[in-house]
Amino acid sequence: MKRFTWTDLLTPMFYILYGGIWLLILIIFAETGLFVGFFFPGDSLLFVAGILSTSLVDSISLNTGNDFFNLMIIAALCSVAGILGNTVGYITGRKVGPAMFSWRDRWLFKKRYLYQAKAFYDKHGGGAIVFARFLPLVRTFAPIVAGIVGMNKKKFGFYNIVGCIAWVTSMLFIGHYLNAFTKKQFGIDLEEHLEVIVIAIVLVTTAPVLFKMFFGKKKKADEHIL
Repeated sequence: MKRFTWTDLLTPMFYILYGGIWLLILIIFAETGLFVGFFFPGDSLLFVAGILSTSLVDSISLNTGNDFFNLMIIAALCSVAGILGNTVGYITGRKVGPAMFSWRDRWLFKKRYLYQAKAFYDKHGGGAIVFARFLPLVRTFAPIVAGIVGMNKKKFGFYNIVGCIAWVTSMLFIGHYLNAFTKKQFGIDLEEHLEVIVIAIVLVTTAPVLFKMFFGKKKKADEHIL
């Protein structure tokens, strides 16, 4: 048996092999609404779950014998977990939000950021909640911030459901059917190259965040100089 190392916590296969579908559901819940869940590899975890969907439904004796329905079972369970996770994050934000508007400015906290975030969610709130699902780190804190700035409950609830279902189903189905395609067309089993795939997914999903952080700061610096 492979000896546990802390780096295993960043490997999707670790969670699926040792925790099965129930740990997958718990991680999706934690990553989409709890501060402690930001480091979980949600995108790559769902992608790998799509590849290993048969073994996952086998583990809970719900194998329908049909790939599509097996994926739908996993998608339904993970979607519920993700929706509940975001809801908890939103409620947490609603609880602490009013008090934060009376806080004094500190090194890591500026009140103007709250007003900027509120203006952003008032204008793009629905889209922000949906697209945040596809961005690591952002998807953990987006519902919390939405609660802090007092985003409309019904609006948040609707886009929370839409965003979660879109994220979960796309990752699962792409993982499963891309693996089936590469097997049939090229004889390549993605299950044998999961490390490379996970790295690629992490790079693709974090690129927009890194781009915004780097070029956003550069643009502000240039404006300040001008």
